[in-house]
Amino acid sequence: MSRFHKLSHVVWHCQYHIVWVPKYRYRVLKDRVSFEISKTIRIFEERLGCEVVELNVQVDHMHLLVMVPPKLSISQLVGTIKGKSAIQIFKQFPYLKQKPYWGNHFWAKGYCVDTDMSYTRKLMGRCWPWTSV
Repeated sequence: MSRFHKLSHVVWHCQYHIVWVPKYRYRVLKDRVSFEISKTIRIFEERLGCEVVELNVQVDHMHLLVMVPPKLSISQLVGTIKGKSAIQIFKQFPYLKQKPYWGNHFWAKGYCVDTDMSYTRKLMGRCWPWTSV
């Protein structure tokens, strides 16, 4: 099986590493909350046509390695995932919404995103050895 995916007019391999944190970086992503977030993210990634390669939920931040089709922007993906997962978490665990520091926001503003360049760097080193990437 090829590592590339196909759409009608494009062959693609867009893999991103995305990291984000709960508001105030509180250590609440554990036990059942962690499980619920993982489940919600996988559901909405599939609906958006993405493929979760790896998902790691730490107690105070999340790592997501995901394949995203080129027709979907990263900001749209992260906005949908953070918004839908926050709604789901507040539904499942209303005690998190009760705390005065949450308000109606579960996640902090912003995120960190990086492309997975390991394969590209290997290829560039092989094809253009004079290039320092």
